[in-house]
Formats: sequence, C-alpha cells, structure tokens
Amino acid sequence: MSLHDVLVFIPVLGLLVFVHELGHFLAAKWAGVRVERFSLGFPPRMIGKKIGDTDYCISWIPLGGYVKMAGMIDESMDSKIEGQPWEFMSKPVWKRAIIIAAGPFMNVVLAIAFFAALHFHYGVPVPTNEPVVEQVITGSPAEGIGLQPDDRILAINGASVGTWEDLTALIHANPEKQITIEWERNGEKLQAVVTPRLDPQDQRGKIGIGPKVEIRAAGIGESFVLACARSWWITREIGKFIGRLFSGKESVREGLAGPVQIMKMAGQFAREGLAEIINFVALISLQLALLNLFPVPALDGGHLLLLGIEKILRRPVSLRARLVVQQIGMALLLALMAFIVINDVQKLFR
Repeated sequence: MSLHDVLVFIPVLGLLVFVHELGHFLAAKWAGVRVERFSLGFPPRMIGKKIGDTDYCISWIPLGGYVKMAGMIDESMDSKIEGQPWEFMSKPVWKRAIIIAAGPFMNVVLAIAFFAALHFHYGVPVPTNEPVVEQVITGSPAEGIGLQPDDRILAINGASVGTWEDLTALIHANPEKQITIEWERNGEKLQAVVTPRLDPQDQRGKIGIGPKVEIRAAGIGESFVLACARSWWITREIGKFIGRLFSGKESVREGLAGPVQIMKMAGQFAREGLAEIINFVALISLQLALLNLFPVPALDGGHLLLLGIEKILRRPVSLRARLVVQQIGMALLLALMAFIVINDVQKLFR
C-alpha cells in the first residue's frame, strides 16, 4: 500500500459517504424534519460551518458519516425528544422509513448512474463466441499452464472445440478433475493438463479465462437498462456471498475486506484507468447499500426494523430500549470494524 492508494481512497470514500448521507438529508428536508448536523466522518468534529439549523462539518474519524436529525436516537446517542413537529419521531412511520431508506437508495442510484455512464461512453462488450482467450485471471489455473490472450483453444480431452460455448461446457463439467487442453499460438500447437477449480457459487469448474469480445455502441436508454440489470445481478451475487459467509462455506477472514484492503484495491484500479475506478466505486456503492440494510442496531436496517416493530405494536419502542439497542449496535459495529481492520493488516503482511 502506498501514498497513492491513500490519496485515491479518501475521495472515493468521501463520495460514497456523501451520497449516502445526502439521501437521508434530502428525505429529511422533504418530510419536514430538522437536520442538526451533516457530518462526513464520525465525532469528534474537526471543522465546519453552520447554515440555518444545520451544522455542515467534517469529523475526525474518517470511516463513515451521519446526518443528525432532531428527535432521533442515532450515532450521537442524543436522547433529547420534545415532541416538536419538526422532530423525527413526530413524523408518521412511513415518512420515517423513507428517510432511513433514502441513504441506501442513493448508493444504488450512484451505482446505476456510474454503470450507465460506462456503458454509454465505452460501449457494450459482446462475446464473439470464438474459442479465443482474451483474458487470463491472475493466479488462475489457466495462468498456471501458460495460457495467454489471443490463444485459440482447439480441443479439450481430445474433443474438438468450435465455439466458446463448447469450450465452457467441457470445462464446467469437470470441476476438480484433470483435463487436457490443446491450443494454438502463432501457428504453434501447445498442450497442457489443468484442473478446473470448483466455483462454489454455481458448482461448476472454471480455469480463469474470459472470451474475446467486440464493443458496440449503446444509447442512453439501453445504457440505463443494462446498468439496472448489472446492479441487480451484482446485488444477488453479494447476497449469495453473504449467505456463504454465514453458512461457513466461505472464509470470513479471506472473504471480508475492510478499509485497508479497499484502500489498496482503489489504488490498483485507479492505476488501470478511469473506467476501472468508476466501476470499482459503483461496486462498493452497491455493497454499502446492502450492508446498511442489514437489520443490525446502528445501521439503517436496524432503524427500519424498529420502525417495523413500532408499526406492529402500534406504538413507538420505548426510549430506554432504543438507547440500549443503539449502544449495543455501536459496540458490535466497533468490534467488527476492529476485527476487519486487524484482518486487513494481517493480509498485507501475508
């Protein structure tokens, strides 16, 4: 990790946090809730300026941000609720739910906007279906046997390969089994034995190669539709990954990435070009939206859960209970963050 990684990470994190908190802020203004503070970072406060009722500031702990609304128990642990019409708790449940959900919603909007911009500016990659390798993933079985971009696959286990579909069908059908691959490079025929890795997501064998593609232009409408479909697919994959973490099929230590690892990845993608860093920011934005919807105290999902309970009981959860829940949630989040950061540092040294 370098200074370059840090300098890339700061604006990336700032953008993600700003967009998320902007969602809460705009929704609160729409609902008539007084916003007392809009903070990038967690307390203590570093610098800022008060405009009207709102203190716009930057705080010292750069791991998130928050919008402090009158009459709401949040990260500040302020339990001052007077029943004024401009307070959060004075609004109907459905309006409060919109205010809470607006943060994750804005992260989804950011991801879709970035994906759409990429499709519109760079076009849409369309696989040619030729059995020609365009991408070889670093550390993959394919890299291990020396496959390179522009290599044409001729046969697998002696069976002739005419299309990319033929190629993938034979590889997918042989997870954790040795197969013989024949390919051509600059007129020379090569051959090697490789063992496809089992992909736990779809239970198929993969060796880490991508097909040759052609780029075609896409209009604004198509770019938006493709961005929505891409965001939905990524969200589903993130959900599957989280499910594997809870089921023990995926290692928590290897699977989770915290600020240090994200900082390192942001620097790497920035070095690869503008398109890669935009794509990375969109991906992280989706992850942030999904993470915040977890029904954990102190997260947006935890607040939505309390609102759901209030709707069922037809009365607010007691002030004392909300304070206790918020305190427990903050303690759990801080413990989880400490674990993730320590794990990140250990990964760097490994």
